Amino acid sequence: MGELMIKSASDNFDSASMSKRYDLIVFDWDGTVMDSTAVIANSIQAASRDLDLPVPSDEVARHVIGLGLDQALRYAVPDCEPGRHVDLVARYRHHFFSQENAMPLFAGAEQLMQELRDDGYYLAVATGKNRNGLDRALKASNMAQYFHSTRTADQTVSKPDPTMLHEIMEELDVSAPRALMVGDTTHDLQMAINAGVASLAMTHGAHPPEQLLALQPLAMLDDFQGLRSWLKSNA
Repeated sequence: MGELMIKSASDNFDSASMSKRYDLIVFDWDGTVMDSTAVIANSIQAASRDLDLPVPSDEVARHVIGLGLDQALRYAVPDCEPGRHVDLVARYRHHFFSQENAMPLFAGAEQLMQELRDDGYYLAVATGKNRNGLDRALKASNMAQYFHSTRTADQTVSKPDPTMLHEIMEELDVSAPRALMVGDTTHDLQMAINAGVASLAMTHGAHPPEQLLALQPLAMLDDFQGLRSWLKSNA
């Protein structure tokens, strides 16, 4: 009798022999794919100092990551008068842009995107960044080639509103039960809930695990190796 050929764990996702549970995987960007949490939080705090405003704590500065910039700064620095908000945005951008090119992808991120794309999944990004910021990040990281659709906070409605996910699913003709959201913040997970989409939580980003767990993602994953293993077994 002939022996069965068993693929090793290093092979791709066995797409030829297994039916997929999901057709679309949507990723947050900052704190999920790119290791940018510290830079964003530090830039919010530095901008506040520049204008002699109360400096938000690390917890508050990290909590707003994933929201659109205007919304994030209004929440993190509530004592900023409306007339000075433009200056606060400008100082934030000054500090963020000075470090933008030094932010790396999380280890294993590009390899996983390539495998998922090659195995026929639709891939997308739903982010609180603006369009120019995401385009710069995708170009600098050479990651634009992997994504079939992207949405940013200035194009549509900021998280946790579900509009980003609704628009991506409509564009790619994928129903909510066939979509999966991967993010590192409660904003990501709540957006998924609001859209009727399942989610996975990455614990290497902005929000603490206990906050993520409260929103009942399918799994809590520490890194892209763990994410790859979960997707291989469950997606």
